[in-house]
Amino acid sequence: MGMLSGYVRSNKLVSLVALYFIVSVVLQMAFSVNIMFPCLWKTIFHHECPGCGLTTALIDLIRFDIEGAYRANPLIFVVLPSVIFYIIKDYRRYTQKRPCV
Repeated sequence: MGMLSGYVRSNKLVSLVALYFIVSVVLQMAFSVNIMFPCLWKTIFHHECPGCGLTTALIDLIRFDIEGAYRANPLIFVVLPSVIFYIIKDYRRYTQKRPCV
């Protein structure tokens, strides 16, 4: 577990954003409390951006509602695997740089 905590410490900003997002999703799923920031694009231009609905789509995927996730935002099926791939790749690069203690 030491390697993971070192990775989190070395990526403080990304870790904080990820923690905020995870807490937001859990609050939304468990208590219907929405603490996510509003979409800046939608606020300014009054039209949804390509990212609007990604959180809803993720929550639907967690609930195994594939159709609901697709309706919320079909890009979730591109974005989620890409993010997972990036995190795994970045963590592997981190572990290869650091000597095992």
